[in-house]
Amino acid sequence: MRGLRLSFVALAAGLAFVQPASAGLFEDDEARKAILELRAKIQANDDAAKQRAEQLNTLIQDQLQPLRRSMLELNTQLDGLRGEVAKLRGINEQLARDLSDTQRKLVDQTQSVDARLKPLEPQKVALDGREFQVAPDERGQYDAAVGLVRRGDFAEAVGALNAFLKRYPASGYTDSVRFWLGNAQYGKRDYKDAIATFKAFIAGNPDHPRAAEALLALANCQAELKDNKAARRSIEDLIKAYPGTEAAQAGKERLASLK
Repeated sequence: MRGLRLSFVALAAGLAFVQPASAGLFEDDEARKAILELRAKIQANDDAAKQRAEQLNTLIQDQLQPLRRSMLELNTQLDGLRGEVAKLRGINEQLARDLSDTQRKLVDQTQSVDARLKPLEPQKVALDGREFQVAPDERGQYDAAVGLVRRGDFAEAVGALNAFLKRYPASGYTDSVRFWLGNAQYGKRDYKDAIATFKAFIAGNPDHPRAAEALLALANCQAELKDNKAARRSIEDLIKAYPGTEAAQAGKERLASLK
């Protein structure tokens, strides 16, 4: 009996010892299970996140691909536009050079035309207290004819002066031409023609600056024809109409020889 009690005690002690150990093992299993579940959840979350990241990356790539193509196309278009701009800039620079050349040529041509036309343009002339417009060749012909008188080429001068009057009947030079024509005729000793020319000149231009000289020349022509009476009358008219002039003074001196 005593032995049975001892066995029971021993068994009880063994059970007491085994029970806590079993509880510890159970708790470890629960912890490991919880850890495994946690790891599984973490892995599942990682896998899901990775999958979402891959899906998002794929979506972004799908969206970026046409954008990249568009960017490439835009870059290509920009390169083309840059080429066109460079080409247009070159054309613009060439046009600017051509315009500059054209303007310079136009200026040169205008100056050349002006230089050719200038000799043909009317010119203002001041002669015997008057101003008037004459054509260049008109002035040239007048100067040449008067030059003949002054050189003593009276025969040629008469022809040139008469030709001038025929060509330019309304010229501002007309009165002066008649005066020089009378002198050329006097030099040529065509006294009758000279008298007619001087009388017409004086009658038509009594206020002309050379009227006194013409009246004295008329008297000289009359004296050359031995018409002293007419010569004295012309000189008297000269002294009366144009006193104080050099021609009047010369006429007074001339009177002494006209008796």
